[in-house]
Amino acid sequence: MVMNMSWVVLILVFLMGAWTFCSKRKHLLSMLLSLEFIVLSLFGLLYLYLNFFDYELYFSMVFLTFSVCEGALGLSVLVSMIRTHGNDFFQTFSVLQC
Repeated sequence: MVMNMSWVVLILVFLMGAWTFCSKRKHLLSMLLSLEFIVLSLFGLLYLYLNFFDYELYFSMVFLTFSVCEGALGLSVLVSMIRTHGNDFFQTFSVLQC
């Protein structure tokens, strides 16, 4: 019963993160936070899945490594965008400008 409840909670966390990602797309920082929320729920689901079938948890370490790299890349894009444009609004950022 507890195992089923944790699956449901993690799926709801994933859906809330996806909803936040789709609805709060004005700021880059809020989008990055919702992406980390989604990654955290996916890690929980992966951990439960691997424990349910009694697999080794090495793949979860690889997943954590890639998620940390994704977070660092997102923060570096955020810092470079704030340095060049002064804020993190997507409305002021245009790809066509030099």
